[in-house]
Amino acid sequence: MILKAIVRDYTSSGVPVGSKALAAQLPMHVSSATVRNEMAALEELGLIAKTHSSSGRIPSVKGYRYYVDHLVQPDPIKANDIDIIKSSLEGQFLKIDEIIETSAKILSNLTSYTAFSLKPEHKQSRLSGFRLVPLGKRQVMAVLVTDNGDAESQTFNITTKITGDQLEAVVRLINDQLVGKPLDEVLSALKSEIPMQVVNYLQQPEGFLKVFGDVLTKAAQERFYVGGRLNLLNFSDSNDVDELKSLYTLMDHSDDMADVLGQPSDHIQVKIGSEMTNDILKDYSLITATYDAGDHGKGVIALLGPTRMPYSRMIGLVGAFRQELAQRLIDYYRYFDQ
Repeated sequence: MILKAIVRDYTSSGVPVGSKALAAQLPMHVSSATVRNEMAALEELGLIAKTHSSSGRIPSVKGYRYYVDHLVQPDPIKANDIDIIKSSLEGQFLKIDEIIETSAKILSNLTSYTAFSLKPEHKQSRLSGFRLVPLGKRQVMAVLVTDNGDAESQTFNITTKITGDQLEAVVRLINDQLVGKPLDEVLSALKSEIPMQVVNYLQQPEGFLKVFGDVLTKAAQERFYVGGRLNLLNFSDSNDVDELKSLYTLMDHSDDMADVLGQPSDHIQVKIGSEMTNDILKDYSLITATYDAGDHGKGVIALLGPTRMPYSRMIGLVGAFRQELAQRLIDYYRYFDQ
């Protein structure tokens, strides 16, 4: 009870918690001396620590870990929070990425922390079609569409030596051989048999193959969005400009952030400080959760905040948010599948 009270008080106020304050809020009558003795025992266990400026105590990383694993109870979600989530997700979205990007902003606004959202995994996405759209002045747009409705495009220039008939023949080749295949198989074919066939139509196919490969890679890669980047400045204890730069750089690299987010399970997970893979995050906590979009896969939402975050409220919010986001995506897919 004392550890739970210390965590909740400190995450709420940021002020080290003293024995008198604890004695006043415990559900039974005990003296300050008794509370001090129990606090000393918790300190010996490494669950709380004494600050230099006060006789009060603060939770240690080990104390937060014990609290999250054994004591935390997610706060019931407020009706106002649900209304905000639902109304923000009810906008007119033209593609899945817009919903995922908006979700990161909503979660960040609700919590005042930095939020991440990762769209449903598309390892099973299949190529639905590939097109080239002339834009004039020897400029062409390559458009690739997947079976889940996602589209990627890239504009490139062609030389006068390449004719429209040649490009149309290459497009037919790609669609005839690759439409309906999973994107990872399409990527594999692009590195093996496709170049040998494209050379029958284009004398120098390297430029075209690079454009097709770039668009295909964008469609196949996992993509995450960040909401509330600047919120990091509100709770960072560091005045080290280089450290803050490293933190922002980390958020811009998909592979590095994928390592940090890890492989979330169906349960809400909390990583605290050194439990994360990157030392830059030693003073932060990360809450991650999957959301299930049915046949269209599972995505991830995450919340990055200070170790001193109100875990009960944040875990409750993340739990409710992932349910609302999943339902919004299922409704979107159902609408476009009609």
